[in-house]
Amino acid sequence: MFDKLEDLLIRYQELTDELNDPNVVNDQTRFRKLMKEQNDLAPIVEKYTEYKETKARIEDSLTMLDEESDEELRELAKEELNECKDKQEVIEKEIKILLLPQDPNDAKNVIVEIRGGAGGDEAALFAAELFRMYSKYAESQNWKIDMMNVNENGLGGFKEVVFMINGKGVYSKMKYESGVHRVQRIPVTESGGRIHTSTSTVAIMPEAEEVDVALDLNDCKFDVFRSSGNGGQCVNTTDSAVRLTHIPTGIVISCQDEKSQLKNRDKALKVLRSKLYELELEKAHNAEAEARRSQVGTGDRSEKIRTYNFPQGRVTDHRIKLTLHQLDNIMDGDLEEVIDSLIAADQSAKLARMNEQ
Repeated sequence: MFDKLEDLLIRYQELTDELNDPNVVNDQTRFRKLMKEQNDLAPIVEKYTEYKETKARIEDSLTMLDEESDEELRELAKEELNECKDKQEVIEKEIKILLLPQDPNDAKNVIVEIRGGAGGDEAALFAAELFRMYSKYAESQNWKIDMMNVNENGLGGFKEVVFMINGKGVYSKMKYESGVHRVQRIPVTESGGRIHTSTSTVAIMPEAEEVDVALDLNDCKFDVFRSSGNGGQCVNTTDSAVRLTHIPTGIVISCQDEKSQLKNRDKALKVLRSKLYELELEKAHNAEAEARRSQVGTGDRSEKIRTYNFPQGRVTDHRIKLTLHQLDNIMDGDLEEVIDSLIAADQSAKLARMNEQ
């Protein structure tokens, strides 16, 4: 590990020298590429520098213990030694995490699909609440939401809602949300006061660029229709909504959020690329069964990942057996503790696999 770290340290210095070269500064494409590489290496270099400083302090403390006869100074050296050894262990683990292979999609924006599942109108109402939860979370992260398509049920619920979240490192946090979300509560439509169990499914797809997916427009069939639902003037008076059918896979996508047919067409293509990209990722995951098992349930829509129990004010993530009695805060977008716990569990699983090899 340390040989690799020394190589990275040398590479970081080379990048620093190159970025100070006027010829590189004048070549903006190369400059941006080198800047990105340096930014990616910076956290590892900083942590390794801290490790080396801590190791030097350990050696100084050991030297003092060997050479010093004053008991008070020896006690200070022992305290310093114990403190630095503990710190060294923590830094070593942090470095191992930083050296884990990065998911190439982590920096991407995402397309989110939320659908009401089992439970009829109650499932659709819960789907709308999940949309609100993710919207609030996105706002707390300074991310931007771009609506794609909404299919309402008439009670304020969503049979389906599709939207994009744009921002820094969105996929790295949102990827753990794919799966079946279960709600237990007394529905507003229930007159007998009985607790019902309903579900909504969430799919998180990294935004796919044109270079990620080879898409032949000859395989796409476009239909236009009149937008429905709430909206401003024109939304129900022009054929601006677009239905895209991908003939080879049978995937059908509707987009009607924009008043412009062209904009809805572009959005539909964006969703299609992400769906096709997700299919390719799924094939790769299935081909790497062992690595797939090490993941904390990312990407599998059929997996029941979380239960929201309203009578008990409790949220349970079944993948990591995490239970929090903070339902109101979580439904209001405070997902940080849940997502941080999932990231930590995923990293621990990958570290364990790395140590076994």
